[in-house]
Amino acid sequence: MRRAAGTVAGVALVAFAAACSSQSVQGTAVAVPSVIASQDVGDSGGSTDFVADVGDCVKLGGTVDEAEIEHAACGGPDSNYKVIGKATENAECPSDADQVYYETFHDIEQGALCLDIDWVIGGCMSIPGQGDDEPFRVECSDPTAVRIERATEIIEGATDVDECAEGGFTHPERRFTVCTESVIPQ
Repeated sequence: MRRAAGTVAGVALVAFAAACSSQSVQGTAVAVPSVIASQDVGDSGGSTDFVADVGDCVKLGGTVDEAEIEHAACGGPDSNYKVIGKATENAECPSDADQVYYETFHDIEQGALCLDIDWVIGGCMSIPGQGDDEPFRVECSDPTAVRIERATEIIEGATDVDECAEGGFTHPERRFTVCTESVIPQ
C-alpha cells in the first residue's frame, strides 16, 4: 500500500465475530452475507488510503505499526474481516467490533474501518490468542491449524454465550452473538 510520508496504518485489537451464511448455487457452496440488522454501524466519516465500503470484506494482516490490508471476497479463502462501519477515529467504532484498521498522518488519525470477523455458518476460522496474528479461514479438518472454531449460528438479541450450545463470541453493544464450536482436527 502506498502512503504519503508520515502516514502510518494501525490496527487496534478489540474482540471477535461477524456474519455470513453458506448457500449452495448449482452444487457449489458460496458464502452469502447474513443480514444482521445491528451488525453494520454505517459510515460516519474519516478517510483511509485503503478505500472500502461498509459491507466489503478484507484480508487484514501485518503488524500494529505496519498493517497490510487488501480487498477479498466475503466468505472467500482470503477474507478474514467484514467492514461494519467507517469512522474518523478508531475510538468511534463500536466497543464490540472485532478489530479496527486505522491510518494516522503525523500522529493524527485520518480515518478508521470498523471490522468484524467474516464468519461463514458451517465454515471454520483459526482464532489466535489475544495479541497474536489475525484470524484466518481454514478447512475444519486442517491438522496444522490451531484454535479452530466453526460458526454454527448467529443469534440476534443475544448478549450471552449461554444461549449457544457450546460457546461463541458476544457483541453486547450491537446485541448479537456468533455461536461456535471448537473443532479438533482428526
